Amino acid sequence: MNRRAIRAIVRKDLKVTMQNKGVVIPLLLVPLIMFIALPSLVGLMPLLGNIPDSDLAEIQLLVSRMPPTLQAEFAGYTPLQLLVVMMIVYYLAPMYLIVPMMVASVIAADSFAGEKERKTLEALLYTPTTDQELLLGKLLAAWLPAVGVALVGFVCYSIVANLVAGPIMGGIFFPTPMWLILAFWVAPAIAGLGLVVTILVSSRAQGFQDAYQMGALVVLPLLALMISQATGVMFLSTGLVLLLGAAVWLLDGALLWWGGRWFRRTELFGRL
Repeated sequence: MNRRAIRAIVRKDLKVTMQNKGVVIPLLLVPLIMFIALPSLVGLMPLLGNIPDSDLAEIQLLVSRMPPTLQAEFAGYTPLQLLVVMMIVYYLAPMYLIVPMMVASVIAADSFAGEKERKTLEALLYTPTTDQELLLGKLLAAWLPAVGVALVGFVCYSIVANLVAGPIMGGIFFPTPMWLILAFWVAPAIAGLGLVVTILVSSRAQGFQDAYQMGALVVLPLLALMISQATGVMFLSTGLVLLLGAAVWLLDGALLWWGGRWFRRTELFGRL
């Protein structure tokens, strides 16, 4: 395995990505909204106006449907504190996972499909690298920034949540053990899922937009998770998050093994 060649592919892809405004703008805008704007809005809601009693009653009703272990965690919370915890700790958790998946998907879509549009893929395929080195370089070029954004975003989210909602909660309340697992175990796996699927798609797509739109379908399970929490069908817990991460890592490995079997230069040349 030629590590120098892999690093060269990673550096080249990252440099090209940073020069593409159509890629960079969503990579900056979405994390800012998710990690700064949303927790700030949730924490400031009680200060901006009175929360309707009906909304607080709905939160208490939702908590009453939770498993006993989760209900025990909320014992002693006021209705307002319950609202803050439910929003910042639970409802926004699936949205947090969307960010690393989106970052990985955008960069991965630009990896092959974008190079086809720029007419630079053919030159890359002629470089003295193996198919495995080329695939690994493309994967790392998307996975490393996605994980970096997820971890930096997690720190920003934690700071904003405690600064804005800390007075309501009576002190530092974030991150919870579930969120630590979410950030360091599940988010890297989700980023891997997004990039593997998108690279497999983009190597066959004709352009960046086609690849990104088809690869974005992997976001649907996270949206389903968000809806299930909002409707009380299912709630994230420490154990569930651990299992979720393990399942996604296994799926990543299976897709990577499957994709590595058919990833060949000759097929890519045939689609130029």
